[in-house]
Amino acid sequence: MTVWATTGVTVVPKFYLTTAIDYSNGDPHLGHALEKVGADCIARYRRLRGDDVHFLMGMDEHSQAVLQAAERNGLAPQAWVDRMAETFRDYWQRLECSNDDWIRTTEPRHARGVTALLEQIARTSPGDLFVGEYEGLYCYGCEEFKQPAQIVNGHCIEHPMLELVPTKERNHFFRLSRYRDRLLELIRSGEFRVEPAIRRNEIVRLLEDGLQDISVSRNRQAWGIPFPGDPEQTVYVWFDALMNYLSATGYPEPGYEHLWPADLHVVGKGITRFHCVIWPAMLLSAGLPLPREVWGHGYVQWEGAKMSKSAGTAVSLGEAIERHGPDALRYFLLREVGFEADGNFTWDRFDQRYTADLADGLGNLASRSLAMVGRYREGKLPLTADETSLDRDARAAIAAYTRAMDALDLRGGAEAAWDLVAKANLYIQRVAPWSLAKAGQDAELDAALAALGRALYRLSVMTAPFIPGKARILWQSLGLPPEELELAWPRLDAPPVAGRPANKPEVLFPKPQSV
Repeated sequence: MTVWATTGVTVVPKFYLTTAIDYSNGDPHLGHALEKVGADCIARYRRLRGDDVHFLMGMDEHSQAVLQAAERNGLAPQAWVDRMAETFRDYWQRLECSNDDWIRTTEPRHARGVTALLEQIARTSPGDLFVGEYEGLYCYGCEEFKQPAQIVNGHCIEHPMLELVPTKERNHFFRLSRYRDRLLELIRSGEFRVEPAIRRNEIVRLLEDGLQDISVSRNRQAWGIPFPGDPEQTVYVWFDALMNYLSATGYPEPGYEHLWPADLHVVGKGITRFHCVIWPAMLLSAGLPLPREVWGHGYVQWEGAKMSKSAGTAVSLGEAIERHGPDALRYFLLREVGFEADGNFTWDRFDQRYTADLADGLGNLASRSLAMVGRYREGKLPLTADETSLDRDARAAIAAYTRAMDALDLRGGAEAAWDLVAKANLYIQRVAPWSLAKAGQDAELDAALAALGRALYRLSVMTAPFIPGKARILWQSLGLPPEELELAWPRLDAPPVAGRPANKPEVLFPKPQSV
């Protein structure tokens, strides 16, 4: 939050955050879930820090592959995408995603934005759109023509189970090659940030190798947005899909600038070429500001292989949510898999993390701390505010957490929060409040219980982006109103829990018999 010194007016920073919109050709899997809960974790953290967050998610509903999926299922295209949108929305609600908007590329607002941007490109950069013929190998999984570097053993590297289809057609083209040098300059200078560094280096190498002009329409494809001025052509699905980030702001209507440019696009590493080359080139051509940052996360793997719709998956998203609940899955994906490189999902590691970090870690800390407040102080946190070693440990953990979360290092943020969990559990063992009670050392007991109350306050706030449902329960067990959790960040240094009526919550993370 920013305060202007000259006027004393508080300015709340805008933070417009998006995920990739999901493709409507099959059910979501753990790879989708990693992206969505990671972006949601960032959105929740930015709200804690006082930003005016606008978090966008949605569905990519055009293209030949979606049409084929509808035909296989005996449905009209619109009925099929309606079903898929409901399925995806239901999963993201189960995983407690807090998106502010949900856009679908079949909505009128999106079609208006797509048409307007193409028309603006034609006005602003005459010659960037032209008609030509294209011939090449087309991947229906990626919905793009593949270059030789993207093909291994005759198959697309992203969809090795699918056949590449030889295709030749007359299309509208975009003069992408014109923007190679400008994009290199923007990325190298940091004006347009591509993170993490491994993804930035990949994009820089791609740009250094040169760019080819790309086809941006498809001939006589009935399912899609008509290309402006050419009713026989539809807008290429990726040109269509990328524009969702802009059409969701209300573009081209006045006022869209309140949100645009986006502050952060969160996407999978397999589509960084679209988001870090094609999308910014489109915006440059139209004379519009670029997004400030693109973060390309890694993949969730099962036994070393990427989870995908085309290859099938060994783990369904529904099974993973039901195993230990949505909060546990969110935590596991962000702590174990992480938000930068590829990471493996296994049931054994999921169970181990659940038991060690959640049930025996945070859950046990909350249970025994609040049980002792009930037993020794009739359910009311002591009034003392004496500084303890646990308070010093908490401040160090908060500093590490802040550094990590500001850098989008979600794994590091989780590690910092759960380091405080471990320190608090060790504090209980070292101080032994039960021994203080037995010895009648009331002042020392008050100091210990008050310190544990402050630690639980801090942990409610720090864990809320990762496990929002359980964090709310923990927060309310301290006698705090639920609506105040999102406003609690400024009070982490001195949590206002003294004298609060505390109660032992339900078991936050019950241990299944099989674990």
